Amino acid sequence: MLITTQDTFADYEIVETLGLVRGNTVRARHVGNDIMASLRNLVGGEITEYTKLIAESREQAIDRMCQRAREIGADGIVAVRFTTSGIMQAASELFVYGTAVRLRQR
Repeated sequence: MLITTQDTFADYEIVETLGLVRGNTVRARHVGNDIMASLRNLVGGEITEYTKLIAESREQAIDRMCQRAREIGADGIVAVRFTTSGIMQAASELFVYGTAVRLRQR
């Protein structure tokens, strides 16, 4: 599955547009990670626990979007965008969406 934030691929021609595909995940923070993050916040630097949580969330949402694209016969997704939103105090949603397409190499 080819994925891009652009509207086209340089080496491929879009031969059919199949429509919107999306993937999401909602993740809650772990109390243990919150304690470590609070300590890191005192001394400064990257909060690696949250970096890992967001990276895993992003990959899961992308995987879900790609699965949906495969189900409708796509081999590419263009105009991919990410967004996040708070669900409750300790949980957030990571949402990814794009346009599923069929491609032909130029």
